[in-house]
Amino acid sequence: MAKARGRGKPLRRRDKKGGPGSGRRKPCQHCRDKVEQVDYKDVASLRKFISEKGKIRSRRITGSCRRHQVQIARAVKRARELALLPYVNEGGRDDGPRRDRDRDR
Repeated sequence: MAKARGRGKPLRRRDKKGGPGSGRRKPCQHCRDKVEQVDYKDVASLRKFISEKGKIRSRRITGSCRRHQVQIARAVKRARELALLPYVNEGGRDDGPRRDRDRDR
């Protein structure tokens, strides 16, 4: 007599619960506050959308809607151009010691 395994039917992808993709999206902060246009002069709020290295964070990380993410990117670029925001972090490079290629030869 064969042993019965307790597997039953395999779970479908849509039947799974939990995991990294589950949960609700964050509501857009600008839509919630009913902001029509993102202002490039508001440096304090723009700093929330920039990483430690100075990169503009993506929609997936910030939770912004498409419309406001485009406005945020444009405002950050304008603020950088006018020297309100830095292009890179304050300390310069912080990736650790690297060897120069020409020294090895």
